Amino acid sequence: MSARAEVGRHAIQKARWHFGEIAFWILTLACAFAFPSRYLIMADIVRLALFALSLDLILGYAGVVSLGHAAFFGVGAYGAGLMALHGVVTEPVLALVAAGLLAAVLGFLTSFLVIRGADLTRLMVTLGIALLLEALAERFSDITGGTDGLQGIEMQPILGLFAFDMFGKVGLFYSLAVLFMLFLLARRVVHSPFGLSLRAIKNNPLRAAAIGVPVNRRLIAIYTLSAFCAGIAGALFTQTTALASLDVFSFERSADLMLVLVIGGAGYLYGGLIGAVVFRMLQEVFSTITPQYWQFWIGLVLVVIVLVGRQRMHRWVLWAPNLIIKQMGGRKAVVAVPESDA
Repeated sequence: MSARAEVGRHAIQKARWHFGEIAFWILTLACAFAFPSRYLIMADIVRLALFALSLDLILGYAGVVSLGHAAFFGVGAYGAGLMALHGVVTEPVLALVAAGLLAAVLGFLTSFLVIRGADLTRLMVTLGIALLLEALAERFSDITGGTDGLQGIEMQPILGLFAFDMFGKVGLFYSLAVLFMLFLLARRVVHSPFGLSLRAIKNNPLRAAAIGVPVNRRLIAIYTLSAFCAGIAGALFTQTTALASLDVFSFERSADLMLVLVIGGAGYLYGGLIGAVVFRMLQEVFSTITPQYWQFWIGLVLVVIVLVGRQRMHRWVLWAPNLIIKQMGGRKAVVAVPESDA
C-alpha cells in the first residue's frame, strides 16, 4: 500500500463517528427543549462554542497562537449589523454567509503577517490587528455608532419563515443549526489529509517542509477558514441580539476565548464546545455567589486544571459513562482529550 493510500485510510478511520459524539449532540438538542427559560444563556453558550471552535482550528491543529481573534468576530458582527441596518442583505442566512466572507477576506490578508513570525510575534501581530480595528471602529463612529454601537437593527425572519422572538427560542435553534453545520465542516477538514498535514506542521514545521508539505499555504488556508468561522460567530451575535458595539473587538473577548480552550482542551474539536459550556456555567454560578470576585474563582479553577491535569479530570468525569457504554455491548467508549493536550 502506498503512503498516500495509507494516509487516506487513516483519515477515513479517524473520521468515523463514535457513540459518544452522537450522544453529545442528542444531549445538546435535548437541553434546548428541556430548559425553555434559559434560551438566551444557551444561545450565548452556542455562539461562544462556535467562536472557540474557530480558534481551535488554528491553535489546536496548526499551532498558531492568537490573542486578537476578536478582530474577525467584530468584522462579522458589524458586517451583519450594517447589512441589516441599511438593507443591503436582509435575509439572515445570506447575511450570515456574507459577514463570514468579509471576515475570511480579512483573515486571508492578515495571514501573510501572522505566518512570518514565531509564537510571540504572532501574539503581538494578532493583538495589534484587533486593537487597530477597534480604534478604526471608534474613529469612524458615523458608520459604526461609536461607543453607542449600531442602533435600530431589525432582523428579518430566517428564510422568510422564522421570526426572531424576545425569548431567544428562534435565535437558539438558529445558532445550534449553524454551529452543527460548521462543526461538520471543521470535522471534515481536521480528519482529512489536509488536517493531518496541519498536525505535522504544528509538531515540526521544518520537517513538514522537508517532506514536501507547503507549510505557508496550509497555514494561510486554515487561518482564512478560522476567520470565516469567527466571522459567522460574530454575525450570529448581532443577528440574535440586534446589537453590535465596540465591545466585539475587545481584548477581553479574545482572552475569554483562550480560557475556554484551556478549560476544554485544544486540538480536540469538542474541547471548545465543552469549554464554552463549563466557562459560562462557572461564570454564572460564581457571579451569583460573589459578583465582585467571580474572576478570582475562575482563575482558581484554571490553577486546579493545570495542577491536576485535564486528562486525569476527563477520566474521572467519563468513568461512569464509559462503564455504561461498555456494558451496553462493548461499544467504543466516549473519547477523552488526547494525552498531548493534558
